[in-house]
Amino acid sequence: MASSILTTSGVSVRFGGVQALADVHFEAATGEVTAIIGPNGAGKTTLLNVISGMVPPSHGSLAFEGQSITSMPPHKRAERGMVRTFQNLEIFSNMTVLENVTMGCHGRLAIPAWHSLLRTPRSRRLEDEIRREALVALDFVGMSELAEATAKDLPFGKQRLLELARALAARPRLLLLDEPAAGLNIAETQVLADLIVRIRDTYKLSVILVEHDMELVMRISDSILVLCFGQTISRGTPAQVQKDPKVIAAYLGGDED
Repeated sequence: MASSILTTSGVSVRFGGVQALADVHFEAATGEVTAIIGPNGAGKTTLLNVISGMVPPSHGSLAFEGQSITSMPPHKRAERGMVRTFQNLEIFSNMTVLENVTMGCHGRLAIPAWHSLLRTPRSRRLEDEIRREALVALDFVGMSELAEATAKDLPFGKQRLLELARALAARPRLLLLDEPAAGLNIAETQVLADLIVRIRDTYKLSVILVEHDMELVMRISDSILVLCFGQTISRGTPAQVQKDPKVIAAYLGGDED
């Protein structure tokens, strides 16, 4: 059985009078794709925000690779290998594709500013290394020929791939994907699904995926957590979740029986 790269224990989040999450126990296995699904307003993105450190839990705790990260700020989690993409594109639109991807490298390949200011041999070697690694990430997502294009000129589907390339350049151990298929057409979603599987298998990454596209989720996920009104109603393999009466009722609005 695979070990857990991330666990949440009794995580709850309250926004004023709204209980967004209630006593959520969650595990993401190392080297697997774990999906978080549920109807609108179920608390999926809130849970991802808690995992990435953007929202503190009202109660409960989190552990990453066996160590507590409950009070750890987002940038420290990123330094430890937790990298996130967002539902709304977060790219530098006026930069080139290559420049966007190099931004993913700088967090782990930084050197003192004076090296860059003086253009020391060390800074030049680092710049060359960053460029090489960015090009490798672009090639992995099939965009190396677009390296010098301006990001804002790319079609939406390519911008999504650019965001993934930048995340890969950061060499994460845990990749958090917030609705990566949002806005994509059927063909682009197919490409994305194949790419996520290839990322998992090639880089031996763990992936936590929040997604509404059920065909995508059922195809690529190793395990699934289902939320409804901030509470866990099911967890298991795709086959197990699909047959769960509670899940069917949550999505179709019928009685569990």
